[in-house]
Amino acid sequence: MFGTVERGTPNTLDYRIFYTKDDKPISPFHDIPLYTDDSKNYCNMVVEIPRWTNAKMEICKEEPLNPIKQDVKKGKLRFVNNCFPYHGYIWNYGALPQTWEDPNHVDEGTAAKGDNDPLDAVEIGSAVATRGEVKQGKILGVIAMIDEGETDWKIVCIDRNDPMADSLSDIGDVEAKMPGILEATRDWFRIYKVPTGKPMNDFAYKGEWKNRDFANNVISETHGFWNALMSGQDTDIKTMNTSVQSSKGLVSVDEASGVLGSQPEKTCSGPPVDPSTQNQCFVSRTVPEKVCC
Repeated sequence: MFGTVERGTPNTLDYRIFYTKDDKPISPFHDIPLYTDDSKNYCNMVVEIPRWTNAKMEICKEEPLNPIKQDVKKGKLRFVNNCFPYHGYIWNYGALPQTWEDPNHVDEGTAAKGDNDPLDAVEIGSAVATRGEVKQGKILGVIAMIDEGETDWKIVCIDRNDPMADSLSDIGDVEAKMPGILEATRDWFRIYKVPTGKPMNDFAYKGEWKNRDFANNVISETHGFWNALMSGQDTDIKTMNTSVQSSKGLVSVDEASGVLGSQPEKTCSGPPVDPSTQNQCFVSRTVPEKVCC
């Protein structure tokens, strides 16, 4: 149903991944439904970063149709450091469409405002996803990371087609049947920015993993914030879309096609990635995790 179209040159500042539905341009942020069907048992997840990779790809909020692009720091493409014993991202990482962590809302549980992004999600299934893939995720739980003073929820889910999906229904099942992955996940998020000179991230609720019901409440709330965004809340986020009726950013398919058509065609494989992005970094933990024992 959903497709992708690459534009620009890979490994350069102009590389983008646009989305289509039935070969017509759409926004992955606004046009892909949050839920896969009316039962709301599964959520769509846009995979920005496949497991074991470290190019920091993300939905671009500031560009029309919100393509996936690589984050840039100080004029250079951003790569997440390989913090021993990890290599790149340790799960498929992405975002839940039609959600938004409102930067004007201070969460009662975290005492921090939203980070102005769609909800982040980690997909813990066995398959390594492809960049841009849209997975149907079974929601299992959530942890509340505090990133530079902002609430940054991390939803945990598993591809509904994964062999283990039927045996996982809540966060306790993950702990019992995939021992180590929750500790490793919390450790990864705590330390991943340290090699860049930033402090370790903290967590609300003393770092406790919250269950599926809690996660679904977070998803429902941030979906409501997204609805307010699309209704006209003042923000610098681009809300161009082709399907959200009565939204301020609704455009015709022809207009959306014009945006895609204005992008440079994809060229060759692009320049090689700097080998230093694959170097290992070693971080001294101030908070122990079982994964390190």
